[in-house]
Amino acid sequence: MSSNTPSQKIADLSRLLNDYNHEYYVLDNPTVPDAEYDRIMRDLQALENDNPECKLATSPSQRVGGEALSSFSQITHLKPMLSLDNAFDDEEMADFVRKLDERVGHITPNFCCEPKLDGLAVSLLYIDGVLTRAATRGDGLVGEDITVNVKTIKAIPLELRGEKYPTRIEIRGEVFMPFAAFNRINERAKANNEKPFANPRNAAAGSLRQLDSKITASRGLSFYAYSTGVVEGDNSPLADNHYDQLQQLKGWGIPVCPEIKQVNSLEAMISYYQDILSRRGELAYEIDGVVNKLDSIAGQDKAGFVAKAPRWAIAYKFPAQEEITTLLDVEYQVGRTGAVTPVARLEPVFVGGVTVSNATLHNRDEIERLGVMIGDKVIIRRAGDVIPQIVSAIVAQRPDDAKAIEFPETCPVCDSEIERLEGEAIARCMAGLVCGAQRKEAIKHFSSRKALDIDGLGDKLVEQLVDEDFIQTPADLFTLTIEPLLNLERMGQKKAQKLLDSLQTSKVTTLAKFIYSLGIREVGEATASNLAAYFKTLDKIKEASVSRLQNVDDVGEIVAKHLYYFLKQDHNLQVIDQLIEAGVSWPAIEEKSAEQLPLQGQTWVITGTLHTMGRSEAKELISQLGAKVAGSVSAKTTMLVAGEKAGSKLTKATDLGIKTLDEDGLVSFLTQFS
Repeated sequence: MSSNTPSQKIADLSRLLNDYNHEYYVLDNPTVPDAEYDRIMRDLQALENDNPECKLATSPSQRVGGEALSSFSQITHLKPMLSLDNAFDDEEMADFVRKLDERVGHITPNFCCEPKLDGLAVSLLYIDGVLTRAATRGDGLVGEDITVNVKTIKAIPLELRGEKYPTRIEIRGEVFMPFAAFNRINERAKANNEKPFANPRNAAAGSLRQLDSKITASRGLSFYAYSTGVVEGDNSPLADNHYDQLQQLKGWGIPVCPEIKQVNSLEAMISYYQDILSRRGELAYEIDGVVNKLDSIAGQDKAGFVAKAPRWAIAYKFPAQEEITTLLDVEYQVGRTGAVTPVARLEPVFVGGVTVSNATLHNRDEIERLGVMIGDKVIIRRAGDVIPQIVSAIVAQRPDDAKAIEFPETCPVCDSEIERLEGEAIARCMAGLVCGAQRKEAIKHFSSRKALDIDGLGDKLVEQLVDEDFIQTPADLFTLTIEPLLNLERMGQKKAQKLLDSLQTSKVTTLAKFIYSLGIREVGEATASNLAAYFKTLDKIKEASVSRLQNVDDVGEIVAKHLYYFLKQDHNLQVIDQLIEAGVSWPAIEEKSAEQLPLQGQTWVITGTLHTMGRSEAKELISQLGAKVAGSVSAKTTMLVAGEKAGSKLTKATDLGIKTLDEDGLVSFLTQFS
């Protein structure tokens, strides 16, 4: 190299190593052997050690890992990371295409087909071309900050290549462990008498969540991108179709699966699926199906989303993996809402990459449908992360001493009466918090992050507290003192005090979170939020009739009845009163006058990118003025807020003659109410 100064030498070596990574992981065309790469890396590290002031923020040497973390912090995704609906046969794929045609029309006949990698979904945020943040998918809304570990993955560039990329771009994809790395790690584990990983997915997940990034760096993880999230900056607009967007990412140095293909029909998607399935064993990584996406971005916007999944994409899963084993016994578990679930205890069998010893039998009807008996040879199916289930009994091999499965008439935990309501398949213990099993699950739910978020109160500690009879209801948590806590296993002074401090902090909450924390059947976060916004006070919710409750968005007759009867049971009301007496409180939700709700009765839609404020902030401000903020444009839409790259929603609004505001217009409009 012709560079003379340490700074120039470090820059040149860093650039050379980044080029070699690009050739290996993106172009699949390495030009130097691993030994040469390692030699240059050692030269770079030596220079950086001697001249630390010259080390670059994007140096490839970061990939060896750094100081161990004590824990992972949480990150709220800029845009939710959605899951996918599944198809399991050609008919379901045809149904997917038919529904798309009904919603979208023939914007484009093209689809993008991709292998469904069996790894861990992550989000990568690049600002001005530099990898700034990385997070796991988590629950889709909140993930864990894994930036330090992701920087050790050689396949992921620390800096984008070229110049024409967005100033801020979120890239989503799958971190996975190639079979070669998986086999190498397991061979090493066996040689050291350590437990090997069951499958590459578990190995990838475990490696990515190591607190010590040096361990992550040693595991040989890789990455393929499959989409983008938030994109800002118009210096490099993205292509108008999914396939070409992925090619843009590849041009910026992001690895993209080479098996991705553009097709133009249902028949071509099915053919692609069959081809990938036939070559599954030849691939260098584990896959469990194929993801099919509508290629047109405008079409994707028009199709929209349902619940936590897009309407424009579907995972066509490979056939479930099955094995034969023996049904040894059936036991019964009781859940938070009293549901009594039969669980099959099996002769352990290796299926779907893991050893299975339990499987669900769902309910009494399923047991009768299967006609299965204790002692039978049974076929077990495990598909991906789905709970293993019994597919059928091999009646021809039934032993003479096989025993019929007897569903209990009383709760297996508290011996209370079991009831099965009309129209429901599930039998339930009706004892509520009197039942030990329901008590534990109710308290776990009450203290969970989305409810009162009591830090330090994990599942095992809840079980200990209930087993020791320290608590019987959620309200009892606030009567705990430090002395009895110190008698619990693995509970020291510092940990006990932290729990008590967290309990005090959790007392200040919101009405919506309090309603959700009560664990009422079918009342999730959104429903609890809607109830709080509509009634404003807990007393008004308690006084409401079934019909009045149904005036709330997303509350139908079934949910209304669950809520009504829950709030009419004395023991539930007693717990609520005890919680309030213990100091659990929330700020009052003020009634607003008509003057304070100038948009009452209107429906607004927000689309495109807003730079002055985020879309979530805009939605909140508009909602506070009384409008309903919807996700799609219809004849009932009052106003469309069109940010940058508004797309098909703006076109539809124009066609329907709906008024629109650009971002400046929205800011000006909101200013008059501030």
